[in-house]
Amino acid sequence: MALLGDRRLLVKIAHMYYEEGATQSEIASAIGVSRSLISKYLTKAREAGVVEIIIHEQDDHPYTGLESKVEKRYGLREVICVEANESDASKNRLGAAASNYLLRMIRNGQTIGISSGTTLYEVATAMASSQYFPELQFIPLVGGMGDERVDIHANQIVAKLAEVLKAKCKLLHAPVLVDSKEAREIIVNQSSIKSIFEAGARADIAMVGIGGTPEHSTMVKSYLQQTNGVIEYENVVGDICYNFINEDGRAADNDWNDRVISMDLEHVKQIPLVIGVASGREKIKAIKAALTANLIHVLITDDVTARMLLEA
Repeated sequence: MALLGDRRLLVKIAHMYYEEGATQSEIASAIGVSRSLISKYLTKAREAGVVEIIIHEQDDHPYTGLESKVEKRYGLREVICVEANESDASKNRLGAAASNYLLRMIRNGQTIGISSGTTLYEVATAMASSQYFPELQFIPLVGGMGDERVDIHANQIVAKLAEVLKAKCKLLHAPVLVDSKEAREIIVNQSSIKSIFEAGARADIAMVGIGGTPEHSTMVKSYLQQTNGVIEYENVVGDICYNFINEDGRAADNDWNDRVISMDLEHVKQIPLVIGVASGREKIKAIKAALTANLIHVLITDDVTARMLLEA
């Protein structure tokens, strides 16, 4: 191992490997040592400062360091940041980034659970692939019926994703909110509805939006108007799959959660990979609550939201 201290040899090996493109086996043959020793020489070359590896990320993707900080702060598997924008372009970028990430992770034969909302609508709109997944299945995780913003209902989103990827999908024929807790129990125990939620609970991946406080949620606002806004949500910071959550990321104890047709948070937490897609100042508390409660494993957001999460 004395040769490891020979700087001239380290320079020679590094030059052959990094500049000439020779393989470690080719270098080993030329130098007259084993391939494993060449690997050790290359490691030593980096440690000794003979080789300095610089990753030029700033122009291509300037947010790698920011993503890493958020990952470490909240114990996430991965964070993906896009550039923030005051216009709808930011939501478009989120949709494109989430679409690309989903394509990277899915495998034929899996089941993918999908919630609803404007951001996930952008995911479906951005989805494009030359590869098809005939044994892949999309499942809605929340209800959604009626004439109010039909385009952002979970059923519409899963159907659109399935169409693009030539995959399968199931539909959930139930509203977001029903009149009473008793009505909810009856509906979710109907065999056709129950089978959808059971399939969703066995999903390999879930992609969900994270809603801010109720007054900022397109779908929630429409239902609150129908109930004259009488639902109590004083301690609510946002929602996941239309389950109102508090600042600890737990389901809030209120009338809305008793009546909503949605997969409950405990079942969401059992899905191996949950991808949260959200950004915006009004959602900071909700996103932080979801991260704190380990409700999601991957966050796709914008750079401004990511920085605010580090300051929160």
